[in-house]
Amino acid sequence: MDQPRDSEQILIGTPGEKAGTQGTLAFALIIASETPLVLLDHALGVVVASASFYRTFGLAQPLLGRAVFAEMGGGEWSRPQLSAMLHAIAEGSPAIEAYEMDLVRPGLPVCHLLLSAHLLDYQGAASDTRIVLAISDVTATRAADKLKDDLLREKQLLMQELQHRVANSLQIIASVLMQSARKVNSDETRGHLSDAHSRVMSIATLQKQLAMTQEGEVELRGYFTQLCRSIGASMIPDPGFLSLTVTADDTKVEARVSLSLGLIVTELVINSLKHAFPGGARDGRITVDFRSVGTGWTLAVADNGVGFPAEDEGGNPGLGTGIVEALATQLNARMEIRHESPGSTVSIVHD
Repeated sequence: MDQPRDSEQILIGTPGEKAGTQGTLAFALIIASETPLVLLDHALGVVVASASFYRTFGLAQPLLGRAVFAEMGGGEWSRPQLSAMLHAIAEGSPAIEAYEMDLVRPGLPVCHLLLSAHLLDYQGAASDTRIVLAISDVTATRAADKLKDDLLREKQLLMQELQHRVANSLQIIASVLMQSARKVNSDETRGHLSDAHSRVMSIATLQKQLAMTQEGEVELRGYFTQLCRSIGASMIPDPGFLSLTVTADDTKVEARVSLSLGLIVTELVINSLKHAFPGGARDGRITVDFRSVGTGWTLAVADNGVGFPAEDEGGNPGLGTGIVEALATQLNARMEIRHESPGSTVSIVHD
């Protein structure tokens, strides 16, 4: 590239400064820049541009005079909006920080560009205005982002299909268990099958509720309410004799935590329904409550039934109790049992 004239070098340095080290160094820095840079005058003529600019966009370096930026190449830089913004900067408007445009050239792939333009800050005549234009080719980055978005959407579709299949499978299993319970003659076997049916239906409800959660967090009040409604519909023959209610604050938790809490609620409520009201009860009440303070929280399931039998204290825990203790341990919480008069309260406490 021809060396710039003295008058052009003066514009890079201090006004009134003759061609010298500072102006020559400024031009050299622009030419050597790895980032495509273009120095424009007030009329958007190219004073000097980096070798990386010409190389990146396949342009020939002009041998004489100044090229008009909008006329470079095949006119692909002639964009009315870009020209208007650059002229506005020359008149003192704010800099362009991240202007995006597609560079379209015949026979070549479209390049997605990110442009920044700044007015050089120095005292000089209006005709001495200089604008520095920096150009980044972000085509590969945008393509990678699009690929990532496409993969995420595909993953979401696959997860939705998986959830749909899981829900159908759980419904089939629950139906088979219920049919089997109706056919057997043993009351004990029928009871075991009914318990299994209730657990499967509760897990199906948990799965459905979590599948509806898009933001990654679950609001526990609505979650527990829906879960208890499902349990009550399958296990409480007469709601007039036995009520199941939820009281909870506005806490939201991660989906994985809500799954463990939901399983705990399922086990404790089923346990109360099976053992707290032998022979049926009038005005029976089961309450599920959740409260959080700071990082601590307490989940409590209480009933006004007959309480825990004395012979059960200190004995081997049943399946339901073992499940609850294991889930509480996963949540770094502990299980506490409090005998009321009447009834009992089982709490899961996380300090």
